[in-house]
Amino acid sequence: MSSSAPAPAATAAAEPEASRPRKMPVLLFDVMDTVVRDPFYHHIPSFFQFSTRPYSLFLSLVYRYPFIMSMKELLESKHPTSWSEFEMGLINEGQLAEKFFNDGRSFDLEGLKACMVRAYEYVDGVEDILCSLKQNNYEVHAFTNYPVWYQLIEEKLKLSKYLSWTFCSCHIGIRKPSPDFYLHAVDHLNIDPGNCIFIDDRMVNIEAALSVGMVGLHFKNAEALKNDLCSLGVELAPLVLEDETEVQ
Repeated sequence: MSSSAPAPAATAAAEPEASRPRKMPVLLFDVMDTVVRDPFYHHIPSFFQFSTRPYSLFLSLVYRYPFIMSMKELLESKHPTSWSEFEMGLINEGQLAEKFFNDGRSFDLEGLKACMVRAYEYVDGVEDILCSLKQNNYEVHAFTNYPVWYQLIEEKLKLSKYLSWTFCSCHIGIRKPSPDFYLHAVDHLNIDPGNCIFIDDRMVNIEAALSVGMVGLHFKNAEALKNDLCSLGVELAPLVLEDETEVQ
């Protein structure tokens, strides 16, 4: 009997933790170009280029394929809906490779993924903000238009240290700025939309959040975001290093 005595004490100690009120607001972060740099505009066009072999020169002359693809040429030559379909989980990566370009040309899919992984990095200063939010026990979720390749971001940058990959378009089947995506998040979280702060670098997505009653913050840079969050009463704890020395 005496050996079982500590159990009730442990249960009692856990009760205050379980009954602690949920901390508000809940924060929803866009990922690309808000938390992580998007490689699409700066790295992907240079990936889609032809070698200087004679056959490639022949292709460039006959079919007007460029040796180095500009962003304008990439946008004009890619299939108009293949990437958004991939983001919504409607096609897999093999199907993406088959229809990425309007003319059906093939490309090195694994090479493209490797190029993107090399380019993934935190937007300056944002990791510190996420760390501060975690230290202050805020609930933080990703709210992103991205395909299953979000797993590549996670493998490299370990965003799950700071947030949950709760709302990814590839799993939900909806993309921003559809109001249904935002309403799904509110319903899933079981909170009033006014208790959600949504952060995104695209104003059209912010406007959609506002339309369903969320608080929207247009991301410009980490310092501006920090000021915006503080103005809303969000507590940002000073960063604490492993030796518990505060970083102001």
